[in-house]
Amino acid sequence: MVYHIIVSFGRERQYEFKFSHTELAVGSPEEARRWFDKEFADLECEPSNPMGKVLIIDKILNVARYGGERRFIDGKDWATRFARYTALALGRDTVRIDVAAFNIGY
Repeated sequence: MVYHIIVSFGRERQYEFKFSHTELAVGSPEEARRWFDKEFADLECEPSNPMGKVLIIDKILNVARYGGERRFIDGKDWATRFARYTALALGRDTVRIDVAAFNIGY
C-alpha cells in the first residue's frame, strides 16, 4: 500500500508526499502523536476548540498552519516528518490537508 499525503496552502501551492507501507512500518501512531504534541507546544499553537480538548486532527492542522508554508518549501526534513507522522497518526492511505480552509479530507 502507498500512503499519499497532500498539504495545500492554496492554489498551485501543494506539497505531496508518498510513503510505502514498509517506510511507515518503523514508526507507530503513538510516536506520531508524541511528535505532534511536541510540535504543537513548540510552535505555541492555540487550540481551535474552545472547550480545550485538542484532537489529533486539530493538532495536525494547527502544526501545519503555525509551522507555515516556508517549512514545506525550505525544510524538506521537517515537512517529510510532518507528512510521515500524519500518515501514521491517521492511518489513512490518502490524506489532504487544506491549511487555508483548515480542514482534512480523506
